[in-house]
Amino acid sequence: MYYSERREQADATRFRQNCLPHRPKWIRRVVDIEDQCLGQALGQEYVKVAFTPEAKQKMIELIGNLKIAFAQRIDHLDWMSAETKVKAKEKLSAIMVKVGYPDKWRDYSALTIDRGSYVLNVFRALEFENNRNIAKAGRPVDRSEWDITPQTVNAYYNPTNNEIVFPAAILQPPFFDLNADNAVNYGGIGAGIGHEMTHGFDDEGRLYDKDGNLNEWWTANDGKAFEAKAARVSKFYSMYVPIDTIHINGDLTNGENIADQGGVAISYTAFQIEQKKNPQPKKIDGLTADERFFINYAQIWRGNARDNSLRMQLLTNPHSPGKYRVLGTLSNTPEWYTTYNVVAGDKMFVKPEDRTQIW
Repeated sequence: MYYSERREQADATRFRQNCLPHRPKWIRRVVDIEDQCLGQALGQEYVKVAFTPEAKQKMIELIGNLKIAFAQRIDHLDWMSAETKVKAKEKLSAIMVKVGYPDKWRDYSALTIDRGSYVLNVFRALEFENNRNIAKAGRPVDRSEWDITPQTVNAYYNPTNNEIVFPAAILQPPFFDLNADNAVNYGGIGAGIGHEMTHGFDDEGRLYDKDGNLNEWWTANDGKAFEAKAARVSKFYSMYVPIDTIHINGDLTNGENIADQGGVAISYTAFQIEQKKNPQPKKIDGLTADERFFINYAQIWRGNARDNSLRMQLLTNPHSPGKYRVLGTLSNTPEWYTTYNVVAGDKMFVKPEDRTQIW
């Protein structure tokens, strides 16, 4: 997901409302306002019970493997010149990673919250936030600042900061489980992190350089080669018809589809790197490590949607429906074919010459 889409707060609001379905609407609204006004104060309490320092360290190690894997995949690209590969790896190396919660929490000591008037508490909180933002004028940009709270279930790539952000609330099962084996975590949160990394190199993110500036750092030929490959991804997803006669809009969803494919490819390579260092059991519950990887990738996109919701998503949302984020991604992943011995005639089989993969 792109930071610039500004859907994070709306997604977080819907999530909280779904988590409090039997509470009166006024309670849900108060909880939402409290999260907006005192987000990091609540976040400090949330991470105490939901995201330990050990979990954060595990995530940092996982992300390190993903960066190594992405760099390796860049080296092996047959469509990108050596000149652009150098700059691509510079941008990859420069990606700022924010995991779980801020290293420095926001100071709310200047904000007064009491048991008096609710509305006055809200007004004081709004004034506090306004003053905090005004105080930034004339000062260097603080790239370490978090624009999302630890208790928000979301993640994003911000192209102008060249950063990926993963709050503690999304670093929970099925995406991430400190006690799960590596295959599960790489198939879950690993693919998610790879997805956000790839946003820095998709049809929009590629336009920004390592410092977050709009800058054409590609050679002309490499830019054309990328655009040709991106057009094939768009065409592929446009063939899916999730409901009625409504196709997935391949152009609208192109960045997310590219990131989904890249995320799985990068995470699978990173998982192989981790396997060499810390081999996982050959089988758990009768499933091989590779099977566990792909199964958890599919599990993170499980969901139900009513027909009208699905129609609206297809017409307005830059993300493909969850089902097709699985079908479209895995049917273009060579290792998935090997893992499950998928052959011509199987429902998800796609001829090798028709498969799309950029990263």
